[in-house]
This record gives sequence, C-alpha cells and structure tokens, in this order.
Amino acid sequence: MNVYTLLPFIVLIAVMFLMTRSAKKKQQQAANMRNEMQPGSGVRTIGGMYATVKEVTEDTVLLDAGPGVELIFAKNAIGAVLSDDEYNRIIHGVEHDLKSDSGIVPDDASALADADAEHKAVDFGKKDADADVAPAEDKTLADKAETVEPAAKDDIVADKAEQAETPKKTDGDTDAK
Repeated sequence: MNVYTLLPFIVLIAVMFLMTRSAKKKQQQAANMRNEMQPGSGVRTIGGMYATVKEVTEDTVLLDAGPGVELIFAKNAIGAVLSDDEYNRIIHGVEHDLKSDSGIVPDDASALADADAEHKAVDFGKKDADADVAPAEDKTLADKAETVEPAAKDDIVADKAEQAETPKKTDGDTDAK
C-alpha cells in the first residue's frame, strides 16, 4: 500500500482526536466551575435564569431566585458561575466602574437639552395645502381638460382612444419589423 492512499485516513483520525480532546477539556473546565460553587455565589442556569446559590450538595444545587423562591437544580443545569461584580451588574444594575461619570452618555435626550430652555409644543399636523400650493398646480387631469380649448380637448380624447386601441407591449415585443 502506498503512503499517499493512507494519508487522508491519518489526517481524519488526527482531526477526530483533536476535536474530542478539546471537547473533553471544555467539559472538564465546566465540571471544575460547578464544583467550585459556594453558597452566596451568583449563577446563570442553562435556561438563562439568574439566582444566588444557597446550598450545594453532591448532585444538586439549591438556588435562591428571589424573596421566598427557592429552587433545586441539578449541577449540570448551571451554565456559568458569575463574579460578584458581574452578578450585581446584571441583577441590580450596580456597576463598580473606575471611570468618571463625565463620559457617560444619558439614556434619553432630555438630559442633552438645556435646563433653562423653554419647552415648546411641536405641531406635527399637516399644513394647509391651499396656502402652500398654487391653484394651477393643484388641478387634476380632468380639471385641466376643462380649461383647455374645445379643439385641444378633442385631441386629448382622440389620443386616449388611440392609446386604448394599440395593444400594450410585453417584455419580448419590439417595434422592429
């Protein structure tokens, strides 16, 4: 047998070995994280619920999800053990940031306006069309036809009749003969 015929099989086996090794490493890290849980730690379950660990046993975890709400979860259902700062930021909105507050952008635009500025009501209603549009511009085709001389009126009617008689072109049609 030639070495080149075995090369794809060797590469496939090597890739499978590396994939299983990285998966085992991730599983080991997750197991270590779950084993390091202590009462008082903030956690996120695999379902996305945030709670505080109240008691840890061999296979289960007792979580405090709120006042008077205690839940029992399997250890495998814990998705992440959060640091105290991260847990407080998510649950209580408390941030321990070392930066000054001067660079923080407000959530709404009201803080951007001057405090002394007078607040005026803005009218988003439609303006009167009669005041903005000249009377000649506002006429419809029928109105224009009435103002045209009678001879020109007959020409307009004849043009419309001619357009109705000629068949409309489709995508493949041309005027060439």
